[in-house]
Amino acid sequence: MAATAATAVLAALRGFFGRFRWRPQAPALAGGVRGAARSAAAGRPDYDLLVIGGGSGGLACAKEAAQLGKKVAVVDYVEPSPRGTRWGLGGTCVNVGCIPKKLMHHAALLGAMIHDAPHYGWGVPQQVPHDWSKMAEAVQNYVKSLNWGHRVQLQERKVSYFNMKASFVDEHVVRGVTKGGKETLLSAKHIVIATGGRPRYPTEIEGALEHGITSDDIFWLKESPGKTLVVGGSYVALECAGFLTGLGLDTTVMIRSIPLRGFDQQMSALVTDYMASHGTRFLRGCTVMSVKRLPDSQLQVTWKELASGGEGTDTFNTVLWAVGRVAETRNLDLEKAGVDINPKSKKILVDAREATSVPHIYAIGDTAEGRPELTPTAIMAGRLLAQRLCGQSKDLMDYDNVPTTVFTPLEYGCVGLSEEEAVARHGADHVEVYHAYYKPLEFTVAERDASQCYIKMVCLRKPPKPVLGLHFLGPNAGEVTQGFALGIKCGASYAQVMRTVGIHPTCAEEVTKLRITKRSGMDPTVTGC
Repeated sequence: MAATAATAVLAALRGFFGRFRWRPQAPALAGGVRGAARSAAAGRPDYDLLVIGGGSGGLACAKEAAQLGKKVAVVDYVEPSPRGTRWGLGGTCVNVGCIPKKLMHHAALLGAMIHDAPHYGWGVPQQVPHDWSKMAEAVQNYVKSLNWGHRVQLQERKVSYFNMKASFVDEHVVRGVTKGGKETLLSAKHIVIATGGRPRYPTEIEGALEHGITSDDIFWLKESPGKTLVVGGSYVALECAGFLTGLGLDTTVMIRSIPLRGFDQQMSALVTDYMASHGTRFLRGCTVMSVKRLPDSQLQVTWKELASGGEGTDTFNTVLWAVGRVAETRNLDLEKAGVDINPKSKKILVDAREATSVPHIYAIGDTAEGRPELTPTAIMAGRLLAQRLCGQSKDLMDYDNVPTTVFTPLEYGCVGLSEEEAVARHGADHVEVYHAYYKPLEFTVAERDASQCYIKMVCLRKPPKPVLGLHFLGPNAGEVTQGFALGIKCGASYAQVMRTVGIHPTCAEEVTKLRITKRSGMDPTVTGC
């Protein structure tokens, strides 16, 4: 009986491997470089699937494949930032992105609620100091618990984890090097590259690298960053500037061109208008020329005003660069495996199946060319890829109508096309935009300014007026957008949204009441129930 079962297992494994012959063996780490090299040379892979990168997409792919019965390994190593910041398993989102960002954003919102509290009868002192160190410690401890949780989940699914720098030897073999310099060769039938990206330093600017930090560092600071200059107009820049202002810090944003490039520009303008009216200073049309450390440890920043050609200067405690990200592909030796990249972006070229120029090597997430740099898309792409590799599904990742939210003080959620994209794709005469300003109920008693709370729905003009895009600016934008994203993904029309019964009294309800078009020229202000 036992012999029959063993024969069946080996036969199944041979079917998965194709031309490879399987032999049970310990992980390559235990056998050393020579044993792994012999195994690879003999065409006997160590693993069904090897994932390079322990971020959201890579871990999702690895866990899914392991759960479906495959032998899986994850190789992950985090190079410290230029400032020496390091973190554990989980990638950008867990350690230096979505999770700590949202928690610090929430901390800032709590500060705003303190100002609202007296209007609701709470005798709360208005000059309440914020303790950065206490907040940072709590956030960092939670992040570390997630690092540990990922390690436990890999262990539970019998996924081998190697904390090593990875690079290709050939199309089936990867070299791992530990922090101490020990080398290990790992071979696999399929390899997934999910190494993500890191913030870009503008090294052409004097003092940028020596004196600046990035989003890799801000969430791990033990002490308050103090007066801060945030350079860049990206969502990372505006989110960081938003919570820094909300925590009571003197914050300036320097933007060379436009904020939130790639997003709807009317919504982007409303986002920055709200931030400016709530204490964030903006320097527009400016570029940094130099950053110098003064004797009192402050940073002197000199910038150029592009329109006038004049110069400006000010001193800050911290300079935060948020001027884009770079794919982490430079040290992978992709050329040894024959994997093609975009020479400009350094991102890996992939097809609809996430396959690279080498059919059994795949790339997902931020490292893949033309993919949204969003955690949920990487996670879903990783899971679907694992299911296809394991013969469980043929479904491909659909990158259209992916919802997202910018967690600025007034949150901006969107799904589908911006107004500019819709007009460029279909023509202005074929696009109808329904819109409204509204006042959240929560803003009324506290007498908060709601002049930037705004919704617009971009539709095709021709019946049944399918919804091309939805844009929502207001409290809890992520929760609102997530709900409507399902309908838009399913091809909802304007009429169907209007027939949807709203939940009263909520901000989401206002989406179901959009009756006024931009074309009509009528006042789009919602007065209430």
